[in-house]
Amino acid sequence: MPVPLYEAKAEFFRMLGHPVRIRVLELLQEGPMPVRGLLAAIEVEAPTLSQQLAVLRRSGIVTATREGSTVVYEPAGGNVAQLMASARRILTDVLAGKSQLLEELGENGGRTS
Repeated sequence: MPVPLYEAKAEFFRMLGHPVRIRVLELLQEGPMPVRGLLAAIEVEAPTLSQQLAVLRRSGIVTATREGSTVVYEPAGGNVAQLMASARRILTDVLAGKSQLLEELGENGGRTS
């Protein structure tokens, strides 16, 4: 039985639901990176990074290629950059709305209109 699209989307967003995975995707927007470069930039333990990279690989959102003893990661397609940019815009809008609400609350002394 096929999985409904909304369930597939939910699973996709669950896959993104870890700060290390998001940071990896952000870093890979700059270009392919070896694991040692990702480790230096993210500052997590190697097993943690390895586990999160495996999740991204299994989902198909990143690819890994071996160059000698080095494994290099890169986004599987250009849509990853669009996804990260969209997430930034949405988050900016959400936070701007909260900032405006906080300003209004401050101006009203906490009183509701």
